[in-house]
This record gives sequence, C-alpha cells and structure tokens, in this order.
Amino acid sequence: MKRRDFITLLGGVATSSLVLSARPSDAQPAMPVIGFLHSASLEPNAKRLEGFRRGLQAGGLVEGKNVAIEFRWAAGQNASLPQLAAELVAKPVSIIATLSSTPATMAAKAATSTIPIFFLIAEDPVELGLVASLNRPGGNVTGITSQNTELVAIRLGLLRELAPQAPNIAALVNRANPNAKPVAATLEGAAALLGVQLKVMEASTDSEIEAAYASLKGGVPLLIGTDPSFFARRAMLVALGAKYSVPAMYDNREAAAVGGLMSYGQNTESSWEQAGTYVSRILKGAKPAELPVMRPTKFEFVINLTAARKLGLDVPAAIQARADEVIE
Repeated sequence: MKRRDFITLLGGVATSSLVLSARPSDAQPAMPVIGFLHSASLEPNAKRLEGFRRGLQAGGLVEGKNVAIEFRWAAGQNASLPQLAAELVAKPVSIIATLSSTPATMAAKAATSTIPIFFLIAEDPVELGLVASLNRPGGNVTGITSQNTELVAIRLGLLRELAPQAPNIAALVNRANPNAKPVAATLEGAAALLGVQLKVMEASTDSEIEAAYASLKGGVPLLIGTDPSFFARRAMLVALGAKYSVPAMYDNREAAAVGGLMSYGQNTESSWEQAGTYVSRILKGAKPAELPVMRPTKFEFVINLTAARKLGLDVPAAIQARADEVIE
C-alpha cells in the first residue's frame, strides 16, 4: 500500500471513531413524559391542575421545558379507561399520575406492573390491592390517600349536628365507580359508630341522581360520596339540593363555593400540588416501592350560610365556630 493511501485510510478510521464516540455524549437526554389519566374531563379540574404544575415546578420540572405531560381524559366514560391507560403504556410514558380518580388508578394498575403510578384517592390503597402496605408499598405504585373512613365519620357527625331531628341520613354513591361497594361499606360503618340510620342510594346518570334527590322527604340530610363524576356535576347537585330542599354535605370546597351547604375534606388543590412534588421525585430516581403512601396536609370545613338560609336552616354558632371558612 502506498504511503498516501495508508494515511488517507488511517484518517478515515480516526474520523469514524471520533463520530461514533461523539454520538452518545452529543445526544440530548429524552424528556420524561408524565401520563395523566383521569375519569372526568379537564374543565372541572383546571384549577387543581394548576396546583399539580406548581408541585412539579417546586421539584424542578416545568412542562414543555424539561418534562412533558400526555393527558387522557375519559369524560365520565369509565369503560374507556383501560384503553386510555393502554395508550399511555404503549407510548411509553415515564410515570402515570391518577389524581382524584380511583377508577383511573385501578385501570392504570391493571395496565402496567413496571411503569411507576402515583395516585391520589380517598380509599385505603391496601384494601384496593394497590400497595402491600402504606409504609412499604412494595411495587410500582404509591401516592396519597385521605383514608376516607375518618372523613366520612366527621361529615356524618356534622350533618347530624345540623339536623338532629332528621329520622335518618342518606348517602349518594356512584354505582359506575368500581369502589361503590367499599365506599358504601365505609359509610355504613361510620353511621353505625355514630348511631345514625343511613340510607345508601346508588346513581350514575343524571336521571338516576335526580330520582334519588326526589325520593328524599322531609329535608333528609344527604352526604355526597367521593367520586370524580359527582365533582364534575357539583353545580347540578347543588341545584337539585335547592329544588328538593335537601341539605347536603360534600367532600370538596368547590361545591360549597357554588352554593352547596357544607363541605369537609382535603384541600384538593393543595393535595394535587403535593402530588406534583412527589411525581418529580420519582422522575428523578426515587422508587415507588420505597416511598410511603402519604396523607393530605390540608383539610378544610366550609359552610355556606346563603345556602342554609335558602333551605330554611339555622346553622348553630358552635358549628360555624369550627369552620375554616364561612361563605355569606
């Protein structure tokens, strides 16, 4: 081989080696993708979503800059959740967040045993089979639970205080939600502890919900079960309460803000923000199996006195004094 040819060949090999060795270091790391799965729609959850984004930002993640979010909203059609979950798994996403939607959490859990899942639910995740224990989840799932049993007992107690002469208290649950039976059992257990007679009503469509309200006679107090479709229908539920003179207790402040009588529960926007900070931790390497299931950090009791007056109710001063917020 001539010297010139040898030098040319050697230069080509060196250049190729430089190109090959440069590729890994020059390549930009893939932006992590959060799969967001929910059984309702964006509009009623827009404010809560702002909290989630604040939590991500507190953890150093900004949507569109160093993290992406793929949204899948079922718009009240829970039957579509398995397909939506499968779409996120197939993309694939780096983590699936299912906030304030137990049906979405169950669909995500069924869709993957490897992609991390972060939930925000009211029920006991151990009883639902989501985690092995609260302190050591042990799999690909962790999150936040409000342990609804305690909250339900408080809500029932407040309703009894407000209407001590009522013969019984009613509760509304969504039969289309897979947690309907556990929720009903929780409600009945809490009622038994308080010595309150409870009538559990199941409804999932607009017509069924109105029929449930219409069946309540004599101002029977009503506890609205925790369910994303009830949250999305909060304005409708408030209107039905006014139409049929039903004093109702909700699990979210937003319902009281649009005219509902009372609410007691976690500050959900704050909990979504809390979720954002923990999702960022998982995306940075923390393992769901080792992250204990958390509790919400803020709870609030809200009374709407305008709604009380429309229902002809006198809210005792002792109850008002315990409220975090009184809406005039």
